[in-house]
Amino acid sequence: MLPLSLIDSVNPWLFGVGLNAILLGVVWILPKKLLTPSGVFHAWVLGVLIWGTLGWQGYAVVAFYFLVGSLVTRIGIKQKEAEGIAEKRSGARGPENVWGSALTAALCALGVGMIDWGILPNSSLSHTLTPYSLLLLGYVASFSTKLSDTCASEVGKAYGKRTFLITTLQPVPRGTEGAVSLEGTLAGVVASVVQALIGWEVGLTDLVGVLWCVVAALIATNLESVIGATLQSRFSWLTNELVNILNTLIGAGVAMLLAWLWASVVLS
Repeated sequence: MLPLSLIDSVNPWLFGVGLNAILLGVVWILPKKLLTPSGVFHAWVLGVLIWGTLGWQGYAVVAFYFLVGSLVTRIGIKQKEAEGIAEKRSGARGPENVWGSALTAALCALGVGMIDWGILPNSSLSHTLTPYSLLLLGYVASFSTKLSDTCASEVGKAYGKRTFLITTLQPVPRGTEGAVSLEGTLAGVVASVVQALIGWEVGLTDLVGVLWCVVAALIATNLESVIGATLQSRFSWLTNELVNILNTLIGAGVAMLLAWLWASVVLS
């Protein structure tokens, strides 16, 4: 592994181009396809963007999400395929999946980059909070939310003993839009905690921020289930990918709002 001092000395955009080309080349030749051919290209674009704006720290967060999310999708895959509730293409992610999961995070990363480049101001919002720190929190929270959603859905479909429609609490089959289970919910909470701790470990947020990420992920994931139960079947344009974008937007937004309220009200 290259020392961080050497990594930091190389232009981050050039390093991101090379690193992502190598890593996604490895993904391309794996026997179990994690990405479609077009998905590989879009993941490369995302990876270069994240490395160029947030460095290895931001890249560690998105890489963790991708690896764990891909593995979780394959839990009980034969059973889920037999029941018709598995992800399409056996979980291989296309462009719509890449951006459905990471568009919010990419926007947060771009915001951080624009502050670094002097395009956006970074005036203090309180004695402990700046737009820069809020965007970093939003970045981590978006992936905490998405991993929570992925784990809750996939574990619930594989191991959920009793699943209920979130709006009525009536029993429904596993895989029903808007269905929740105890097993899936617990898996989602654990996933959000671990993902947020990765963000803390690499220095993108603090321990209080981890709490906001977990709370926001729980709120956003349940709101997504409500959307699935009430709106998704009524509007053909409300695809799973669009719902995923709404889910991560809610997660990032709630975490940032909680941080701002804590800094402005409690700590002032």
